[in-house]
Amino acid sequence: MKQTRQTKPRAVKRQRLSASLEDYIQVIFHLEESNRVARAKDIADQMGVQRPSVTGALKVLAARGLIHYSPYSCVTLTSEGRTIGLDFLHRHGILKEFFASTLQLDSERAELNAGRIEHAIDSIAVNRLIRFLEFLKSCPRTGVNWSEAFALFCEGGQRPSSCKECLKTCLDEIDQIQPKRAQA
Repeated sequence: MKQTRQTKPRAVKRQRLSASLEDYIQVIFHLEESNRVARAKDIADQMGVQRPSVTGALKVLAARGLIHYSPYSCVTLTSEGRTIGLDFLHRHGILKEFFASTLQLDSERAELNAGRIEHAIDSIAVNRLIRFLEFLKSCPRTGVNWSEAFALFCEGGQRPSSCKECLKTCLDEIDQIQPKRAQA
């Protein structure tokens, strides 16, 4: 499993953006990461939209102070736009990890669902999700055994009738771990 703790962008009051404008910020962010700047043509290609649609969105983002833009020139994020881009990246990563590691969806499905939900989830829910993932990794009642048991349950191989045996195994493992921690 990947580390849950990721570098969090600094707290900023997020502007209300439509899912479409959020997608533009994300594409510009990724293009800047790979090319240092974004061009309207590259944005249109990445998003599969026509250039006039890109131009309209860029004007809106520039008016909101999220990008530096003038027609026929390169596009870059402002510092606020970059912070919002980092926030999107952070939310997407957390959601993708949750879908892949906890719900055990394949990578493609995890990516697709993270892309859908990232537009609707707020920072409080993301932070709670981070804490939940940390809990799953650290609590002796969860961890790898829990993850493996959940996978088996999803495949129809484990039923609640085996919970007593599972709890006994878990308690035995805790009893083995406790003396080791006390010695350390």
